[in-house]
Amino acid sequence: IKSAVGIGALLEDGIGDTIRVSLTEEPEFEIPVAKNLLAHFEGRENHKPIIEVGKNPLQPFEYSKRVSKEVLNVGGDNVPIVLFDFSSKQKIKQASFFALGYNYSVPIDKWNIADMACDYVYVGDNSIDFEVPGTLGIVSNYEYWLTHKKGYPLLSLKQYIESRDVSEKLNILQVELSDLTVDLMSKLKSDDTAVILIDTCNQHGMAEQRRFFIKLLENDVQNPTIIGRAYCDLSEEVLQLNSSSDMGALLLDGLGDGVFIAAQNCGSDKGVNGTAFGILQATRTRISKTEYISCPSCGRTLFDLQETTAKIRSRTNHLKGLKIGIMGCIVNGPGEMADADYGYVGTGAGKITLYKGQEVVKRNVPSEEAVDALISLIRTNGDWVEEESLN
Repeated sequence: IKSAVGIGALLEDGIGDTIRVSLTEEPEFEIPVAKNLLAHFEGRENHKPIIEVGKNPLQPFEYSKRVSKEVLNVGGDNVPIVLFDFSSKQKIKQASFFALGYNYSVPIDKWNIADMACDYVYVGDNSIDFEVPGTLGIVSNYEYWLTHKKGYPLLSLKQYIESRDVSEKLNILQVELSDLTVDLMSKLKSDDTAVILIDTCNQHGMAEQRRFFIKLLENDVQNPTIIGRAYCDLSEEVLQLNSSSDMGALLLDGLGDGVFIAAQNCGSDKGVNGTAFGILQATRTRISKTEYISCPSCGRTLFDLQETTAKIRSRTNHLKGLKIGIMGCIVNGPGEMADADYGYVGTGAGKITLYKGQEVVKRNVPSEEAVDALISLIRTNGDWVEEESLN
């Protein structure tokens, strides 16, 4: 996901002649990922034309998040939300939500909510005959919403323009660039309940959706906007690559108050939900887990990155928001982990140097003691949390 966001954002703009994907795995696993990422751009030059931009309001060299007003927990200073697609499910049960970060405990009659629990679920015309967690928003098709008026409606352009019976709190309008007329933007400006869900059928969807955002910026339309993309019949890995490239490029430009991956036959619900949160994590727009920054080994250190990363991850993956650099190379490693909170860097055969930020704390720690020493360092600086206290 990180590679697809970083490399994909450049490829989306036609930049780059050669790519190299670096994974925390054996080198031979990198080539298939690179090929699958490139396959997403085949034939892209034949896309449907997109309205030319005059003066670009986006600054490509400075990150600035688009200003949007707050509608419930969408937009404003809120982290981007995740909207999950349940519209094609035949029957929605309590167990259906387990893959989305919600676990229902029968003995205590209570929902347990994980860090990667989606914020909204789009159910289409499906009914839910049980109590859902209070933090979870349910979105229904407008016509079906009118029959019960629970949760929030998803409206087409025609429904939004013509309907007067809508939610007083939040209404999601699904539109694409061609729908964004002067009249619609005028209505949106005066509507403090409207959240936009951008759709696209363009083969170069990222560019068309970016053009949508530019039009909003040009006309000072500040409604929160969810980036929506649809995929069908892909492997879970290809879905990760494609959606990370499509959505990540926009999020890196400060665009988007949420993501919606409508994935049909693209792997498990848990995998799709994890991909959405992974994209937000990789773009640093919403942190929901420990961040690991890794760099392959070199002949100087004989560093087994894959094994070491697994050891560190197994001990620290509950430390939400902490950034840990695991570097196999003392020459380039410290630079590549520049914004890490802690660093674990190979300095020679069987020797590790530990960092706090960019400062060396301990040199030449024997590798068999180094993971415990890293955890001790995290504890000493007050960043350690016991797993039990999180439950």
